[in-house]
Amino acid sequence: MPDFPNIIHFAIPFFVLSMALELYVTTREKFKETKGYETKDAIASIAMGLGNVFLGFLSKAIVLWAFVLIYNNFRLFTIPVAWWSFVLLFFADDISYYWFHRISHECRLFWASHVVHHSSQHYNLSTALRQTWSGGFYSFIFWLWLPLLGFHPAMILLQMSISLLYQFWIHTETIDKMPQWFEAVFNTPSHHRVHHGSNPIYLDRNHAGILIIWDKLFGTFQPELEHEKVQYGLVKNINTYNPIKIAFIEWFYMFKDAFLGKKSLKDRLNYMIKPPGWKHDGTGKLSDDLRNEWLEHFDDKKPPIKG
Repeated sequence: MPDFPNIIHFAIPFFVLSMALELYVTTREKFKETKGYETKDAIASIAMGLGNVFLGFLSKAIVLWAFVLIYNNFRLFTIPVAWWSFVLLFFADDISYYWFHRISHECRLFWASHVVHHSSQHYNLSTALRQTWSGGFYSFIFWLWLPLLGFHPAMILLQMSISLLYQFWIHTETIDKMPQWFEAVFNTPSHHRVHHGSNPIYLDRNHAGILIIWDKLFGTFQPELEHEKVQYGLVKNINTYNPIKIAFIEWFYMFKDAFLGKKSLKDRLNYMIKPPGWKHDGTGKLSDDLRNEWLEHFDDKKPPIKG
């Protein structure tokens, strides 16, 4: 087993210093229109991050066990630990993250854990720490094909950490745009602000981890529009700073929808499989419905195909 360091733990001082710098910067006149930091919101985000790290000791043990089980017994090839294999793994991990992230917005069972990250109505570096307490126990299924292919489990976990670390800095309003070539290839604060928007035109867009190319390839890319300021949070905000509620309230609502009332077994299952907003009686609205309504009423704001 290669002995790779847990870079997330080493990065904690960097997280703290970065948030302190951002807090200072957002008090300047230039950023008076940003929401900046709100004490209760930031504390809630940090509490969610600490809970994620604590529960991560258990969830990562399960993930490692699953990866090792597949790698030792079912792998198709043996990919050596080498520089070129890390290049391949970079792309393999990133597309795995894209599909995990996209499905987390299109399937309520995964949304129940991922919604935590979108629950803040603020957007700053502390928002990056607002992580799920439950997703780590089952979201890893999107990466199971990597040990099956022959990538060593330790390599996979390291690359997953690198991806998570990269995504920290894009949670800010203090950076407007990166150079055009960078915006074209990589996930940036501008691209990710869109992802956190509750505006209809921004819903379920820009699922990238590190590379924005997957969104452009699979039709989920949306540039940040100058005339459509991002409104952060959820379509229906939960309005709480209680970490327990933030972590589990969507699980409660999902099970309530699935198991209460008179419904067919198919409809009960659909409440966990279908996208958020789906209702068995046809009264629900999905993100595509909200986006189409927005485009119909604001045709002059129709976004360009290319950012």
